[in-house]
Amino acid sequence: MTVTDTTPEELERVLAAAAQAAGPLAALRPAERARLLRAAADALDAAAGELVPIAIEESALPEGRLTGEVARSSGQLRLFADALEEGSYLEVILDSADPDAKPVPRPDLRRMLVPLGPVLVFAASNFPFAFSVPGGDTASALAAGSPVVVKAHPGHPRLSQRTGEVLGEALRAAGAPEGTFAVIHGMDAGTSALTDPRIKAGAFTGSVKGGLALLEIATRREEPIPFYGELGSLNPVFVTPSAIAARGDDIADGYVGSFTLGTGQFCTKPGLLFLPEGHGLEERLVEAVRGTAPAGMLNDRIREGHAHERDRLEGLGPVRTLVHGSDGDAGVAPTLLATTAKELLADPDPILQECFGPTSIVVEYADGDEMLAAAEAFGGNLTATVHAEDADAATLQPLVDALRDRAGRLVYNGWPTGVAVAHAMHHGGPFPSTTASIHTSVGTTAIRRFLRPVCYQNTPQALLPEALQDGNPLGLPRRVDGVLTGA
Repeated sequence: MTVTDTTPEELERVLAAAAQAAGPLAALRPAERARLLRAAADALDAAAGELVPIAIEESALPEGRLTGEVARSSGQLRLFADALEEGSYLEVILDSADPDAKPVPRPDLRRMLVPLGPVLVFAASNFPFAFSVPGGDTASALAAGSPVVVKAHPGHPRLSQRTGEVLGEALRAAGAPEGTFAVIHGMDAGTSALTDPRIKAGAFTGSVKGGLALLEIATRREEPIPFYGELGSLNPVFVTPSAIAARGDDIADGYVGSFTLGTGQFCTKPGLLFLPEGHGLEERLVEAVRGTAPAGMLNDRIREGHAHERDRLEGLGPVRTLVHGSDGDAGVAPTLLATTAKELLADPDPILQECFGPTSIVVEYADGDEMLAAAEAFGGNLTATVHAEDADAATLQPLVDALRDRAGRLVYNGWPTGVAVAHAMHHGGPFPSTTASIHTSVGTTAIRRFLRPVCYQNTPQALLPEALQDGNPLGLPRRVDGVLTGA
């Protein structure tokens, strides 16, 4: 199957249908939208046997990884269905009228969240399911009640097209309004859709350069719209001397396993490992890196980009090469570089650049003050990790505070690769890791990106949405006169 770019005429039909679907989709009760999401999840699971082989062919990723991604994607759809049925995502608040309020009487006020309208999702390359057509941006926008137009990633066009057909057919069969979901192809179609006034929000996972270009389009429209971009991240790891003494070999092995996982193509790959001087792990690290087999990357463009950035880092004066992983027919072998915190702090910008792929840097620090100064040199990141022992707790707070200000997720005695789909997960961070640090692209609070608040004042019961009516016909958790109430 050859997939061609979406024509202007085809794009117009998609956008018109999405705009037409926005009202009916928003009008569905939360439980009705939950049924749509579960139908999509079931259809995705049922089609895994057809979709995974296409994904293998287009992405060079292994079957086990891709099968797990399908399950992650369908599980995410079902988690949002659960959140819809629970209902707190609507943030319903009722304040009764109070004629005796000072300094002036208070009217009856009722507030809830409503869908933004059609959302444009730019799919990612590195997760052909979980951050692509059926990924978290799609799931959360549909859960919010917003029609979704997915701009397919050119790295897996046939998979995107077929996955879109599977989801679209399932949604229609479950009763979704026509136009609820569509997939488009091509850069021109994507940028044209982003400028169209019928699109009310955009979501993106990819490079800093690509994300900022789209952000500029979204914010320079006649009607600027929210644009939620996940861009780049270095995901630093800081290790204390006591952690080295207690489990240094395990830390070395875990680090190599994490930065080479998926050929280093995870957005949470640890790009730098900070170790104390005299750590004694260099031989172990080198051995582990050399023992990691070469593996394929997603496509030639990403492979070439990794090679260029790896070679740039190796050419920096303060950086020495511990293991140079060459590119060959068997794939790309991992590269391990080294420098010192003193050299990094003298000129941080050339070193603190994301290298997307299996390359990482070991940085030796002299003492706790130098480790803290290194942490403070970072911009925004998706994650930051600390490996420490209980005895370190009394001195770790400044480091943890510095990392909290620079990352969306703090990992303690673990590794950042692997993002759990859970209510409490936050997958985001300060710029440049994302364009909107207050939001996440994973977890049920991702739905908040595609909702906006509306307050009804002194509105008759017959004109109120069901969620705000006195009888609470939907059985939602609500805050009434300052008190949280159950269903």
